Amino acid sequence: MGSGYLYRLFRATEALNKETILRMVDPCPGAALLDCGCGDGSFTVEVARAARAAEIHGIEAVPERVRAAEARGVAVRSADLNRALPYDDASFDLVHANQVIEHLHATDLFLREVRRLLRPGGRAILSTNNLASWHNVASLMLGYQPMPMHVSGEVIAGNPLDPLRGERHPQGEDSHLRIFSFRGFRELCEHHGFRELALRTSGYYPFPPALARPLARLDRRHGVYLIAKLAAGPGGGAA
Repeated sequence: MGSGYLYRLFRATEALNKETILRMVDPCPGAALLDCGCGDGSFTVEVARAARAAEIHGIEAVPERVRAAEARGVAVRSADLNRALPYDDASFDLVHANQVIEHLHATDLFLREVRRLLRPGGRAILSTNNLASWHNVASLMLGYQPMPMHVSGEVIAGNPLDPLRGERHPQGEDSHLRIFSFRGFRELCEHHGFRELALRTSGYYPFPPALARPLARLDRRHGVYLIAKLAAGPGGGAA
């Protein structure tokens, strides 16, 4: 398979992951949404539409992304997701973070903060790379670096099948620090007092979305991306 195909497959699988996230969002008319790592706000607006949210908030650290999200109507705060988040307890009905937690070193604090911010009955939807996906398992068997496990904050290296190999990370914070397996992600969320409502995967390399959808339903532990829908456990609020 040429690098052109692999790059197109990579982008199509990212789009499939977003499609799956939107299907997992529960409508909650009038909801307050927080998108952690909202980027330019384009997907934030889609999540808000699926949730029927009345308030759309986002956290983003890159100035040009902040400006783009604000232009789309997102109330953005520039904050470090490795630190306590600048909102009161029980401020949101939905907290969303897509492809964020793998960039953080303070994953425990982040999950505690997400739980603290949820209102009673609220939901969190978190998505991240799956270390146990078959393309990562195959990479290790070949002696290659699994694609989402970055060895550098500067350059993407270690896997000749990676369509992004040799490219520099756009921002230093774009490199990945922690990658989760299906069970590891589940147990970490349970440790921080979340009740699992759904945990599934999306994408199934090297197959395109039309085949990846049924394959990920049949084998929900080895897809490309993990997606968890969570509620605060008994008692809610901070642990």
